[in-house]
Amino acid sequence: MKRILIVDDEEMIVRTVKAYLDRDGFKTYTAYDGEAAVQAFEEKGPDLIILDLMLPKLSGIEVTRAIRAKSSVPIIMLTAKAAEADRVVGLELGADDYVVKPFSPRELVARVRAVLRRYEGEGMEAERIVVGGLEIDLKTRELKVEGRNVDLTPTEFDLLAYLARHPGQVFTRLQLLREVQGYTYDSFARTIDTHVKNLRRKIEDNPKSPRYILTVHGVGYRFARQP
Repeated sequence: MKRILIVDDEEMIVRTVKAYLDRDGFKTYTAYDGEAAVQAFEEKGPDLIILDLMLPKLSGIEVTRAIRAKSSVPIIMLTAKAAEADRVVGLELGADDYVVKPFSPRELVARVRAVLRRYEGEGMEAERIVVGGLEIDLKTRELKVEGRNVDLTPTEFDLLAYLARHPGQVFTRLQLLREVQGYTYDSFARTIDTHVKNLRRKIEDNPKSPRYILTVHGVGYRFARQP
């Protein structure tokens, strides 16, 4: 049974999300402020966290930063802030998905299942991609860069694996969004830029002059044929 930590300072939202997840067979834990969220993460070891951006005591951003210092557990940000800048901040810190209030509880549950499937590598072939200094293990979902282990969020791993499987092929942002997150909302297309930025910071010697993930201006991205 997968364990989900729900963090929001609005009791009605917590109760509603908890009810839907419980009914869907998940084990749920709750927290109503940032400090309680960090404590629950450390004590319960959840498989996924639904995290509000605006929280008392510690903000969702601070909570994400604290968790990412220790774990790559999937995080879905839940917030009333719909501005792209707010989405980007959360994603840059390592959130895997972003749901804007008001939202459909059914859609949120679907997002939870989709993120968990990606994190567990469901449907991935047991294979390894070795290119340049990268070694991508699709079975264990581990990445080595020049022989050292590098932690990626589930979305970062899926994005890198998908691009590396199709070297030289150009993908639009919407195509990549559909492949790694399962939906194609125009308003979310630019979140791919944030994930690419995070990936480059982790895998490139010089993120400003990338060897692996290349920008195709006016279109999207491609993985280099010969890094």
